Amino acid sequence: MARKPIEQQIAQLEARAKTLKARLAKQDRARDTRRKILIGALVLDRLEHNGDAEFSERLANWLRRELPGFLTREDDKVLFADLLNGKTGAPATIPEPRKAEA
Repeated sequence: MARKPIEQQIAQLEARAKTLKARLAKQDRARDTRRKILIGALVLDRLEHNGDAEFSERLANWLRRELPGFLTREDDKVLFADLLNGKTGAPATIPEPRKAEA
């Protein structure tokens, strides 16, 4: 059985490392997305179901101050229109996808 040349072995190891790094990056992105979803769910839950009305109002006021500067896309702003307009208990209206302009 012939041995692979060292250069070929190095190339295979580099390809394997690249694949593993890509998999790790995908796992990191998935973890980050999951964390954002859970934080968002907690914030929305506290706005809608928290027994402490003062805390909920302070949280809603903070979001009304911070979200406009944070959101850059119009579609995202529509998602939070209920909160930005002061209706924290109402569900957000999901915008229809925009059609490409001809």
